[in-house]
Amino acid sequence: MTIQIEPDTRKQMVASIRRYFEQELDEEIGDLQAGFLLDYFLQEIAPTVYNRAIGDAQAWMLARVEDLESSLYEPEFDFWER
Repeated sequence: MTIQIEPDTRKQMVASIRRYFEQELDEEIGDLQAGFLLDYFLQEIAPTVYNRAIGDAQAWMLARVEDLESSLYEPEFDFWER
């Protein structure tokens, strides 16, 4: 699965990469170079982050599903026990 980025979001990402280079590395790069760097990150690094996020979400959901019985359980036929 290829990670897709909306065009407006991509523009913001490219601008952020350019700003990082200028402010942190005292280097100026153009939109083309920043775009290539973004493409590299999206193809090479982002899938690892994405997979970790999916794993974290799955673990969180499984923990909630396992706890359904104890958190949502309602006793049955307890009218006469009052």
